[in-house]
Amino acid sequence: MTIKHALPVTRAQDFAAWYQAVIAEADMAEDSGVRGCMVIRPWGWGIWERMQRLLDDQIKATGHENCYFPLFIPLSYFEKEAEHVEGFAKEMAVVTHHRLKAVNGKLVVDPEARLEEPLVVRPTSETVIGAAFSRWVQSWRDLPVLINQWANVVRWEMRTRMFLRTAEFLWQEGHTAHATEAEAREETLRMLEVYRRFAEEAVAMPVIAGEKPENERFPGAVATYSIEAMMQDGKALQAGTSHFLGTTFSKAQNIRFQSADGQLELAQTTSWGVSTRMVGGLIMTHGDDDGLRVPPRLAPWQVVIVPMLRDGPEDAAVLDYCRTLAAELQAQSAFGEPLRATVDARPAKASNKRWAWVKKGAPLIVEVGPRDMAGGNVSVIRRDRLYGEGGKLASAVRPRADFVAEAASLLEEIQAGLFAEAKARLDAGIRRDVGDFAGLEAAFADSETMPGWVEVEWCKPTGDALDKVDQRLKALKLTLRNVDMNAAPATGSCIFTGAPAVERVLVGRSY
Repeated sequence: MTIKHALPVTRAQDFAAWYQAVIAEADMAEDSGVRGCMVIRPWGWGIWERMQRLLDDQIKATGHENCYFPLFIPLSYFEKEAEHVEGFAKEMAVVTHHRLKAVNGKLVVDPEARLEEPLVVRPTSETVIGAAFSRWVQSWRDLPVLINQWANVVRWEMRTRMFLRTAEFLWQEGHTAHATEAEAREETLRMLEVYRRFAEEAVAMPVIAGEKPENERFPGAVATYSIEAMMQDGKALQAGTSHFLGTTFSKAQNIRFQSADGQLELAQTTSWGVSTRMVGGLIMTHGDDDGLRVPPRLAPWQVVIVPMLRDGPEDAAVLDYCRTLAAELQAQSAFGEPLRATVDARPAKASNKRWAWVKKGAPLIVEVGPRDMAGGNVSVIRRDRLYGEGGKLASAVRPRADFVAEAASLLEEIQAGLFAEAKARLDAGIRRDVGDFAGLEAAFADSETMPGWVEVEWCKPTGDALDKVDQRLKALKLTLRNVDMNAAPATGSCIFTGAPAVERVLVGRSY
Protein backbone atom coordinates (compact mmCIF):
# COMPACT_ATOMS: atom_id res chain seq x y z
CA MET A 1 0.00 0.00 0.00
CA THR A 2 1.35 3.40 -0.99
CA ILE A 3 1.38 5.93 1.84
CA LYS A 4 0.46 9.51 1.01
CA HIS A 5 2.91 11.55 3.07
CA ALA A 6 2.34 14.99 4.53
CA LEU A 7 5.17 16.73 2.66
CA PRO A 8 5.00 17.71 -1.03
CA VAL A 9 8.40 16.10 -1.74
CA THR A 10 10.18 13.07 -0.29
CA ARG A 11 13.82 12.64 0.73
CA ALA A 12 14.39 10.18 -2.10
CA GLN A 13 12.97 12.54 -4.72
CA ASP A 14 14.98 15.65 -3.81
CA PHE A 15 16.75 15.84 -0.46
CA ALA A 16 17.49 19.58 -0.70
CA ALA A 17 13.87 20.42 -1.59
CA TRP A 18 12.68 18.07 1.16
CA TYR A 19 14.83 19.94 3.70
CA GLN A 20 13.28 23.27 2.73
CA ALA A 21 9.80 21.72 2.80
CA VAL A 22 10.32 20.48 6.37
CA ILE A 23 11.29 23.96 7.51
CA ALA A 24 8.29 25.54 5.79
CA GLU A 25 5.67 22.93 6.71
CA ALA A 26 6.86 22.71 10.33
CA ASP A 27 6.68 26.51 10.68
CA MET A 28 10.31 26.67 11.75
CA ALA A 29 11.63 29.64 9.79
CA GLU A 30 11.02 31.80 6.75
CA ASP A 31 12.83 34.28 4.51
CA SER A 32 13.23 37.72 6.00
CA GLY A 33 13.56 39.86 2.89
CA VAL A 34 17.30 40.22 3.51
CA ARG A 35 19.42 37.76 1.57
CA GLY A 36 20.90 35.10 3.82
CA CYS A 37 18.91 36.15 6.90
CA MET A 38 15.90 34.31 8.27
CA VAL A 39 12.98 34.85 10.59
CA ILE A 40 12.98 32.01 13.12
CA ARG A 41 9.36 31.22 14.00
CA PRO A 42 8.23 30.09 17.47
CA TRP A 43 8.60 26.32 16.90
CA GLY A 44 12.06 26.70 15.39
CA TRP A 45 13.03 29.18 18.09
CA GLY A 46 11.64 26.88 20.77
CA ILE A 47 13.97 24.10 19.60
CA TRP A 48 16.97 26.48 19.59
CA GLU A 49 15.91 27.77 23.00
CA ARG A 50 15.94 24.23 24.36
CA MET A 51 19.39 23.70 22.84
CA GLN A 52 20.58 26.90 24.53
CA ARG A 53 19.14 25.88 27.89
CA LEU A 54 20.70 22.41 27.95
CA LEU A 55 24.06 23.40 26.48
CA ASP A 56 24.33 26.49 28.67
CA ASP A 57 23.87 24.33 31.75
CA GLN A 58 26.70 22.05 30.60
CA ILE A 59 29.00 24.98 29.81
CA LYS A 60 28.43 26.54 33.22
CA ALA A 61 28.96 23.16 34.89
CA THR A 62 32.55 23.22 33.57
CA GLY A 63 33.23 26.52 35.32
CA HIS A 64 32.54 29.06 32.57
CA GLU A 65 30.66 32.33 33.05
CA ASN A 66 28.48 34.10 30.48
CA CYS A 67 29.23 37.62 29.28
CA TYR A 68 28.65 39.79 26.22
CA PHE A 69 30.92 41.65 23.79
CA PRO A 70 30.06 44.26 21.12
CA LEU A 71 28.65 43.44 17.71
CA PHE A 72 31.04 45.95 16.09
CA ILE A 73 34.80 45.32 16.12
CA PRO A 74 37.40 47.87 14.97
CA LEU A 75 39.14 46.79 11.78
CA SER A 76 42.53 47.39 13.43
CA TYR A 77 41.83 44.51 15.84
CA PHE A 78 41.75 42.08 12.91
CA GLU A 79 44.79 43.60 11.24
CA LYS A 80 46.92 42.57 14.21
CA GLU A 81 46.49 38.89 13.33
CA ALA A 82 47.24 38.35 9.64
CA GLU A 83 46.27 34.67 9.31
CA HIS A 84 42.99 35.19 11.13
CA VAL A 85 41.89 38.19 9.09
CA GLU A 86 42.86 36.45 5.83
CA GLY A 87 40.63 33.51 6.76
CA PHE A 88 37.57 35.73 7.22
CA ALA A 89 38.31 38.67 4.89
CA LYS A 90 35.95 37.57 2.12
CA GLU A 91 33.07 37.07 4.55
CA MET A 92 33.29 40.30 6.55
CA ALA A 93 30.49 42.85 6.58
CA VAL A 94 31.96 46.31 7.19
CA VAL A 95 30.36 49.52 8.49
CA THR A 96 31.99 52.63 7.01
CA HIS A 97 29.40 55.39 7.67
CA HIS A 98 27.22 56.35 10.60
CA ARG A 99 24.48 58.48 9.01
CA LEU A 100 21.99 58.72 6.15
CA LYS A 101 20.48 61.83 4.62
CA ALA A 102 17.51 62.57 2.39
CA VAL A 103 18.29 63.59 -1.20
CA ASN A 104 15.38 64.15 -3.61
CA GLY A 105 13.08 62.15 -1.34
CA LYS A 106 15.45 59.17 -1.07
CA LEU A 107 17.74 58.10 1.77
CA VAL A 108 21.41 57.91 0.79
CA VAL A 109 24.66 57.47 2.69
CA ASP A 110 26.00 60.81 3.88
CA PRO A 111 29.56 61.01 2.51
CA GLU A 112 30.48 63.38 5.33
CA ALA A 113 29.60 60.72 7.94
CA ARG A 114 32.48 58.37 7.17
CA LEU A 115 33.87 56.64 10.27
CA GLU A 116 37.48 57.35 11.17
CA GLU A 117 38.01 53.60 11.38
CA PRO A 118 35.76 50.99 9.70
CA LEU A 119 33.91 48.62 12.00
CA VAL A 120 33.55 44.92 11.19
CA VAL A 121 30.22 43.29 12.05
CA ARG A 122 31.23 40.42 14.33
CA PRO A 123 32.20 37.29 12.32
CA THR A 124 33.74 35.79 15.49
CA SER A 125 35.11 37.43 18.63
CA GLU A 126 38.68 36.23 19.19
CA THR A 127 40.13 39.67 18.44
CA VAL A 128 37.83 41.80 20.60
CA ILE A 129 37.86 39.30 23.45
CA GLY A 130 41.63 39.01 23.19
CA ALA A 131 41.86 42.78 23.65
CA ALA A 132 39.77 42.46 26.82
CA PHE A 133 41.90 39.57 28.09
CA SER A 134 44.98 41.79 27.70
CA ARG A 135 43.37 44.20 30.18
CA TRP A 136 42.07 41.54 32.55
CA VAL A 137 45.17 39.36 32.79
CA GLN A 138 48.25 40.72 34.57
CA SER A 139 49.34 37.88 36.85
CA TRP A 140 49.20 34.08 36.94
CA ARG A 141 46.63 34.62 39.71
CA ASP A 142 44.21 36.03 37.10
CA LEU A 143 44.22 32.74 35.19
CA PRO A 144 42.42 30.82 33.93
CA VAL A 145 39.80 33.11 32.39
CA LEU A 146 36.76 31.05 31.36
CA ILE A 147 33.97 32.90 29.53
CA ASN A 148 31.18 32.22 27.06
CA GLN A 149 28.74 34.40 25.18
CA TRP A 150 25.49 33.73 23.31
CA ALA A 151 25.36 36.06 20.34
CA ASN A 152 24.71 36.54 16.63
CA VAL A 153 27.48 36.72 14.04
CA VAL A 154 27.61 37.79 10.40
CA ARG A 155 29.55 36.07 7.62
CA TRP A 156 28.66 37.18 4.12
CA GLU A 157 27.91 33.79 2.56
CA MET A 158 27.40 33.56 -1.21
CA ARG A 159 25.25 30.43 -1.11
CA THR A 160 22.83 30.28 1.78
CA ARG A 161 20.51 27.66 3.20
CA MET A 162 18.33 28.10 6.29
CA PHE A 163 20.01 27.05 9.54
CA LEU A 164 22.94 25.43 7.69
CA ARG A 165 24.65 28.41 6.10
CA THR A 166 23.22 31.90 6.60
CA ALA A 167 24.72 35.40 6.48
CA GLU A 168 23.57 35.96 10.05
CA PHE A 169 23.37 33.09 12.50
CA LEU A 170 23.15 32.52 16.23
CA TRP A 171 25.69 30.69 18.35
CA GLN A 172 27.59 30.45 21.56
CA GLU A 173 31.31 31.13 21.53
CA GLY A 174 33.53 30.23 24.42
CA HIS A 175 36.92 31.86 24.98
CA THR A 176 39.50 30.97 27.60
CA ALA A 177 43.02 31.94 28.62
CA HIS A 178 45.43 29.69 30.54
CA ALA A 179 48.88 29.79 32.09
CA THR A 180 50.17 26.67 30.33
CA GLU A 181 49.80 24.89 27.01
CA ALA A 182 48.80 21.68 28.79
CA GLU A 183 45.89 23.42 30.53
CA ALA A 184 44.70 25.03 27.29
CA ARG A 185 44.85 21.76 25.35
CA GLU A 186 42.96 20.03 28.16
CA GLU A 187 40.29 22.74 27.97
CA THR A 188 39.99 22.33 24.19
CA LEU A 189 39.32 18.59 24.53
CA ARG A 190 37.03 19.09 27.53
CA MET A 191 34.72 21.32 25.49
CA LEU A 192 34.86 18.95 22.53
CA GLU A 193 33.53 16.26 24.88
CA VAL A 194 30.80 18.63 26.11
CA TYR A 195 29.72 19.06 22.49
CA ARG A 196 29.84 15.34 21.80
CA ARG A 197 27.67 14.56 24.81
CA PHE A 198 25.22 17.35 23.97
CA ALA A 199 24.87 16.19 20.35
CA GLU A 200 24.34 12.56 21.30
CA GLU A 201 22.35 12.91 24.53
CA ALA A 202 20.16 15.93 23.71
CA VAL A 203 19.98 16.06 19.91
CA ALA A 204 20.10 12.24 19.63
CA MET A 205 22.60 12.82 16.82
CA PRO A 206 25.62 10.48 16.85
CA VAL A 207 28.90 12.16 15.96
CA ILE A 208 32.56 11.42 15.32
CA ALA A 209 34.82 13.54 17.54
CA GLY A 210 38.34 14.16 16.30
CA GLU A 211 41.02 16.55 15.08
CA LYS A 212 40.66 18.43 11.80
CA PRO A 213 43.49 18.27 9.24
CA GLU A 214 45.80 21.27 8.93
CA ASN A 215 43.97 22.72 5.92
CA GLU A 216 40.63 22.61 7.77
CA ARG A 217 41.81 24.44 10.89
CA PHE A 218 40.18 27.61 12.17
CA PRO A 219 42.23 30.61 10.95
CA GLY A 220 44.98 31.22 13.48
CA ALA A 221 44.50 27.96 15.40
CA VAL A 222 47.28 25.54 16.32
CA ALA A 223 44.79 22.66 16.39
CA THR A 224 41.07 22.41 15.58
CA TYR A 225 38.78 19.61 16.74
CA SER A 226 35.24 18.92 15.55
CA ILE A 227 32.21 16.75 15.95
CA GLU A 228 31.04 15.44 12.56
CA ALA A 229 27.52 14.12 12.03
CA MET A 230 26.21 12.09 9.11
CA MET A 231 22.99 13.34 7.55
CA GLN A 232 20.48 11.01 5.93
CA ASP A 233 21.86 11.78 2.47
CA GLY A 234 25.32 10.63 3.63
CA LYS A 235 26.85 14.11 3.73
CA ALA A 236 28.86 15.30 6.71
CA LEU A 237 27.81 18.20 8.89
CA GLN A 238 30.42 19.88 11.06
CA ALA A 239 28.23 20.35 14.11
CA GLY A 240 30.65 21.99 16.54
CA THR A 241 34.32 22.95 16.82
CA SER A 242 36.88 23.49 19.55
CA HIS A 243 40.18 25.26 18.86
CA PHE A 244 43.51 25.32 20.65
CA LEU A 245 44.87 28.74 19.67
CA GLY A 246 48.21 28.55 21.49
CA THR A 247 49.76 32.03 21.65
CA THR A 248 48.57 33.20 18.22
CA PHE A 249 46.09 35.72 19.59
CA SER A 250 48.09 36.38 22.77
CA LYS A 251 50.94 37.72 20.64
CA ALA A 252 48.60 39.82 18.52
CA GLN A 253 46.58 41.18 21.45
CA ASN A 254 49.41 41.28 24.00
CA ILE A 255 47.86 38.89 26.52
CA ARG A 256 50.80 38.57 28.91
CA PHE A 257 51.06 37.68 32.56
CA GLN A 258 53.69 37.52 35.22
CA SER A 259 54.29 33.89 36.16
CA ALA A 260 54.75 32.61 39.72
CA ASP A 261 58.55 32.83 39.28
CA GLY A 262 58.37 36.41 38.02
CA GLN A 263 58.73 35.78 34.27
CA LEU A 264 56.56 37.61 31.71
CA GLU A 265 54.77 34.99 29.60
CA LEU A 266 52.13 34.79 26.88
CA ALA A 267 48.80 33.24 27.82
CA GLN A 268 47.60 30.12 26.00
CA THR A 269 44.06 30.58 24.64
CA THR A 270 41.16 28.51 23.27
CA SER A 271 37.84 29.14 21.56
CA TRP A 272 34.91 26.87 20.76
CA GLY A 273 31.37 27.17 19.39
CA VAL A 274 28.07 25.59 18.39
CA SER A 275 25.50 27.42 16.26
CA THR A 276 21.96 27.26 14.87
CA ARG A 277 23.50 24.90 12.30
CA MET A 278 22.72 22.26 14.94
CA VAL A 279 19.00 22.82 14.20
CA GLY A 280 19.68 21.98 10.56
CA GLY A 281 21.50 18.87 11.73
CA LEU A 282 18.49 17.82 13.79
CA ILE A 283 16.23 18.19 10.75
CA MET A 284 18.44 16.15 8.43
CA THR A 285 19.17 13.49 11.05
CA HIS A 286 15.63 12.81 12.26
CA GLY A 287 13.17 14.21 9.70
CA ASP A 288 11.05 11.88 7.55
CA ASP A 289 8.67 12.26 4.61
CA ASP A 290 5.93 13.59 6.92
CA GLY A 291 8.06 16.36 8.39
CA LEU A 292 10.20 16.83 11.45
CA ARG A 293 10.73 14.42 14.34
CA VAL A 294 12.00 16.32 17.37
CA PRO A 295 13.89 14.40 20.07
CA PRO A 296 11.83 14.73 23.28
CA ARG A 297 14.65 16.44 25.20
CA LEU A 298 14.53 19.30 22.68
CA ALA A 299 10.82 19.44 21.89
CA PRO A 300 9.22 22.71 23.06
CA TRP A 301 6.09 20.61 23.70
CA GLN A 302 6.68 16.92 24.38
CA VAL A 303 2.97 16.03 24.47
CA VAL A 304 0.40 17.91 22.39
CA ILE A 305 -3.26 17.23 23.24
CA VAL A 306 -5.73 17.76 20.41
CA PRO A 307 -9.42 17.98 21.47
CA MET A 308 -11.83 16.52 18.91
CA LEU A 309 -14.41 19.31 19.01
CA ARG A 310 -17.65 19.19 17.04
CA ASP A 311 -19.34 22.47 17.95
CA GLY A 312 -21.66 20.48 20.20
CA PRO A 313 -22.74 20.48 23.84
CA GLU A 314 -19.90 18.11 24.81
CA ASP A 315 -17.12 20.44 23.62
CA ALA A 316 -16.73 22.23 26.97
CA ALA A 317 -16.43 18.92 28.83
CA VAL A 318 -13.88 17.60 26.31
CA LEU A 319 -11.79 20.75 26.73
CA ASP A 320 -11.92 20.43 30.54
CA TYR A 321 -10.88 16.78 30.23
CA CYS A 322 -7.92 17.77 28.02
CA ARG A 323 -6.80 20.57 30.33
CA THR A 324 -6.94 18.28 33.33
CA LEU A 325 -4.90 15.73 31.38
CA ALA A 326 -2.32 18.40 30.54
CA ALA A 327 -2.03 19.37 34.22
CA GLU A 328 -1.57 15.72 35.21
CA LEU A 329 1.18 15.32 32.61
CA GLN A 330 2.91 18.55 33.66
CA ALA A 331 3.12 17.14 37.19
CA GLN A 332 5.26 14.30 35.83
CA SER A 333 9.02 14.48 35.33
CA ALA A 334 10.85 13.57 32.11
CA PHE A 335 14.65 13.75 31.76
CA GLY A 336 14.86 15.46 35.14
CA GLU A 337 12.49 18.31 34.19
CA PRO A 338 8.74 18.87 34.40
CA LEU A 339 7.07 17.23 31.41
CA ARG A 340 6.02 19.80 28.79
CA ALA A 341 2.40 19.31 27.67
CA THR A 342 -0.07 21.66 26.02
CA VAL A 343 -3.66 21.65 24.74
CA ASP A 344 -4.18 22.85 21.16
CA ALA A 345 -7.60 24.49 21.57
CA ARG A 346 -7.43 26.54 18.35
CA PRO A 347 -10.72 26.76 16.42
CA ALA A 348 -9.64 24.47 13.59
CA LYS A 349 -10.46 20.96 12.39
CA ALA A 350 -8.92 18.35 14.65
CA SER A 351 -7.44 16.46 11.68
CA ASN A 352 -5.71 19.62 10.44
CA LYS A 353 -4.26 20.24 13.87
CA ARG A 354 -3.11 16.64 14.14
CA TRP A 355 -1.20 16.81 10.87
CA ALA A 356 0.24 20.21 11.73
CA TRP A 357 1.80 18.67 14.86
CA VAL A 358 2.94 15.63 12.88
CA LYS A 359 4.83 17.96 10.54
CA LYS A 360 6.27 19.90 13.49
CA GLY A 361 7.43 16.62 14.99
CA ALA A 362 5.89 16.75 18.47
CA PRO A 363 6.97 13.44 20.08
CA LEU A 364 3.51 12.45 21.38
CA ILE A 365 0.22 13.65 19.90
CA VAL A 366 -2.85 12.81 21.97
CA GLU A 367 -6.36 13.03 20.52
CA VAL A 368 -9.40 13.18 22.79
CA GLY A 369 -13.00 13.02 21.60
CA PRO A 370 -16.31 12.50 23.41
CA ARG A 371 -15.98 8.72 23.15
CA ASP A 372 -12.45 8.81 24.66
CA MET A 373 -13.71 11.06 27.45
CA ALA A 374 -16.67 8.79 28.19
CA GLY A 375 -14.37 5.78 28.52
CA GLY A 376 -11.68 7.60 30.49
CA ASN A 377 -9.25 7.04 27.61
CA VAL A 378 -6.90 8.88 25.24
CA SER A 379 -5.76 8.11 21.69
CA VAL A 380 -1.97 8.31 21.41
CA ILE A 381 0.13 8.84 18.27
CA ARG A 382 3.89 8.35 18.54
CA ARG A 383 5.67 10.59 16.06
CA ASP A 384 8.59 8.16 15.79
CA ARG A 385 6.24 5.32 14.77
CA LEU A 386 3.62 7.10 12.73
CA TYR A 387 2.23 4.22 10.67
CA GLY A 388 1.00 0.78 11.58
CA GLU A 389 -0.06 -2.23 9.53
CA GLY A 390 -1.35 -1.45 6.08
CA GLY A 391 0.19 2.01 6.14
CA LYS A 392 -2.53 3.42 8.37
CA LEU A 393 -1.86 6.08 10.98
CA ALA A 394 -1.06 4.26 14.21
CA SER A 395 -3.19 5.50 17.10
CA ALA A 396 -3.27 3.53 20.35
CA VAL A 397 -6.21 3.89 22.74
CA ARG A 398 -4.95 3.93 26.34
CA PRO A 399 -6.61 4.45 29.71
CA ARG A 400 -5.91 8.03 30.71
CA ALA A 401 -4.30 7.14 34.04
CA ASP A 402 -2.04 4.56 32.39
CA PHE A 403 -0.90 7.05 29.76
CA VAL A 404 -0.09 9.68 32.37
CA ALA A 405 1.95 7.13 34.31
CA GLU A 406 3.88 5.90 31.25
CA ALA A 407 4.32 9.21 29.34
CA ALA A 408 7.81 9.92 30.69
CA SER A 409 9.07 6.42 29.86
CA LEU A 410 7.57 6.70 26.36
CA LEU A 411 9.48 9.93 25.82
CA GLU A 412 12.69 8.30 27.01
CA GLU A 413 12.04 5.40 24.64
CA ILE A 414 11.51 7.79 21.71
CA GLN A 415 14.71 9.69 22.53
CA ALA A 416 16.73 6.47 22.70
CA GLY A 417 15.11 5.10 19.56
CA LEU A 418 15.92 8.16 17.46
CA PHE A 419 19.56 7.97 18.55
CA ALA A 420 19.77 4.24 17.86
CA GLU A 421 18.31 4.70 14.38
CA ALA A 422 20.80 7.46 13.54
CA LYS A 423 23.71 5.56 15.10
CA ALA A 424 22.99 2.49 12.99
CA ARG A 425 22.96 4.69 9.88
CA LEU A 426 26.29 6.30 10.84
CA ASP A 427 27.97 2.96 11.56
CA ALA A 428 26.69 1.45 8.30
CA GLY A 429 27.69 4.56 6.34
CA ILE A 430 31.45 4.47 6.99
CA ARG A 431 33.62 2.29 4.76
CA ARG A 432 37.06 1.27 5.96
CA ASP A 433 38.09 -1.06 3.15
CA VAL A 434 39.43 1.48 0.63
CA GLY A 435 43.19 1.10 0.17
CA ASP A 436 44.08 3.47 -2.67
CA PHE A 437 42.95 6.66 -4.38
CA ALA A 438 41.33 4.79 -7.25
CA GLY A 439 39.20 2.98 -4.70
CA LEU A 440 38.22 6.33 -3.19
CA GLU A 441 37.15 7.62 -6.61
CA ALA A 442 35.15 4.47 -7.22
CA ALA A 443 33.47 4.66 -3.82
CA PHE A 444 32.03 8.10 -4.56
CA ALA A 445 31.42 7.59 -8.28
CA ASP A 446 27.76 6.86 -7.63
CA SER A 447 26.41 8.76 -4.62
CA GLU A 448 23.27 6.62 -4.60
CA THR A 449 25.27 3.49 -3.82
CA MET A 450 27.67 5.17 -1.39
CA PRO A 451 25.70 7.53 0.85
CA GLY A 452 28.37 8.00 3.49
CA TRP A 453 32.06 8.46 4.26
CA VAL A 454 35.30 6.57 3.78
CA GLU A 455 38.02 6.25 6.41
CA VAL A 456 41.45 5.99 4.80
CA GLU A 457 45.04 5.86 5.91
CA TRP A 458 47.15 8.94 5.37
CA CYS A 459 50.53 10.40 6.28
CA LYS A 460 49.38 13.80 7.57
CA PRO A 461 51.04 15.80 4.77
CA THR A 462 51.66 19.54 5.12
CA GLY A 463 52.37 22.50 2.84
CA ASP A 464 52.41 21.86 -0.91
CA ALA A 465 51.79 18.14 -0.44
CA LEU A 466 48.59 18.87 1.48
CA ASP A 467 47.51 21.43 -1.13
CA LYS A 468 47.81 18.75 -3.82
CA VAL A 469 45.69 16.36 -1.73
CA ASP A 470 43.10 19.09 -1.28
CA GLN A 471 42.96 19.76 -5.03
CA ARG A 472 42.46 16.09 -5.85
CA LEU A 473 39.65 15.86 -3.33
CA LYS A 474 37.96 19.04 -4.55
CA ALA A 475 37.86 17.58 -8.04
CA LEU A 476 35.67 14.83 -6.57
CA LYS A 477 33.71 17.33 -4.41
CA LEU A 478 35.16 15.67 -1.32
CA THR A 479 36.74 17.06 1.85
CA LEU A 480 38.79 15.72 4.73
CA ARG A 481 36.50 15.69 7.78
CA ASN A 482 38.48 14.70 10.89
CA VAL A 483 40.62 12.02 12.47
CA ASP A 484 38.39 9.96 14.75
CA MET A 485 39.84 9.99 18.27
CA ASN A 486 38.83 6.33 18.53
CA ALA A 487 40.09 5.25 15.11
CA ALA A 488 42.17 2.11 14.70
CA PRO A 489 45.93 2.69 14.33
CA ALA A 490 47.36 3.23 10.87
CA THR A 491 49.03 0.11 9.46
CA GLY A 492 49.63 0.80 5.78
CA SER A 493 50.43 3.54 3.28
CA CYS A 494 48.82 6.92 2.68
CA ILE A 495 46.37 6.61 -0.22
CA PHE A 496 47.30 10.11 -1.41
CA THR A 497 51.11 10.03 -1.33
CA GLY A 498 52.16 6.43 -0.80
CA ALA A 499 54.20 7.41 2.25
CA PRO A 500 53.83 5.43 5.50
CA ALA A 501 50.52 6.34 7.13
CA VAL A 502 50.42 7.79 10.65
CA GLU A 503 46.66 7.94 11.20
CA ARG A 504 43.28 7.34 9.58
CA VAL A 505 41.18 10.28 8.30
CA LEU A 506 37.51 10.47 7.30
CA VAL A 507 36.67 11.65 3.80
CA GLY A 508 33.23 12.63 2.55
CA ARG A 509 30.96 15.17 0.94
CA SER A 510 29.76 17.85 3.28
CA TYR A 511 27.47 20.77 3.96
